[in-house]
Amino acid sequence: MPSSIRIGNQDLTVDVSSLGAEMQALTTNDGRSWLWTGDATFWTGRSPILFPIVGKAPDDQVAIDGTVYPLAQHGFARRSEFALATSTATTCRHELVASSATRAVYPFEFLLAVEHAVEGRALTVTAEVSNRDQKAMPFGFGFHPAFAWPLPAASGRAHTITLDNQGEPELVRLESGLINPAPLSSPFDKGRLVLDHAMFDQDAMIFPKGAGEGLRYGAEGGPNLRFHFKNLPNLALWTKPGAPFICVEPWHGTAAEAGASSELSRRPYTNILAPGAATRFAFTVEIL
Repeated sequence: MPSSIRIGNQDLTVDVSSLGAEMQALTTNDGRSWLWTGDATFWTGRSPILFPIVGKAPDDQVAIDGTVYPLAQHGFARRSEFALATSTATTCRHELVASSATRAVYPFEFLLAVEHAVEGRALTVTAEVSNRDQKAMPFGFGFHPAFAWPLPAASGRAHTITLDNQGEPELVRLESGLINPAPLSSPFDKGRLVLDHAMFDQDAMIFPKGAGEGLRYGAEGGPNLRFHFKNLPNLALWTKPGAPFICVEPWHGTAAEAGASSELSRRPYTNILAPGAATRFAFTVEIL
């Protein structure tokens, strides 16, 4: 059965489940909750870890060196039981290693470690992927945290996403869960996007490049969350129409492109990790 651990300080409390190493709650000392609650009416996820793919594969199958494997949307990490490796009052580290179950769908020896760390009113989530195999390991990785929309005490206010780089990155959309690579005009205006539920009638908004390494999500005249991303060049925004949450998703890897190869190594922004190598991904969210 999954277990849960609570970390925190005088400013911030974070609950993390061993199932998927998924954050379950993000609460400030005034009792306000910033993370989506996982209400099954809309979506049971809260902050899933996406590995070894982000998004869908054609017919839920990927090819690895020509051999086809079944691999469901967003991979298996979010449905896997992680082991608690270390913890302190303000940090916890969960680990997932290859097993017979993972090898049946992803034939590599790996270690996926996820650490949550609280400092002040900021949370940093760091993932380290290690290739323990004798061959190069292709994979995608992503974070999928969902935050309250509206934010606490901000009902009725306009909510915005503002990119630190003031960019206007091109938008791509999904077709039956796969990327349509044809770029669309950016919904950002000098880095600013006013959120509207109608934007998500066609599923997620995906920005493969140009969104930069930081942004703010906030309510006009109200609270803000400040984000910083490390080694995460892709950004997606998603909700279900009418649902009271917004996912701010930094990725390194996207869904497969419609009509393209099913080879995992050829998916957009796929990581290719050498034998014995490791790489890290991280996001920080600070409550302002």
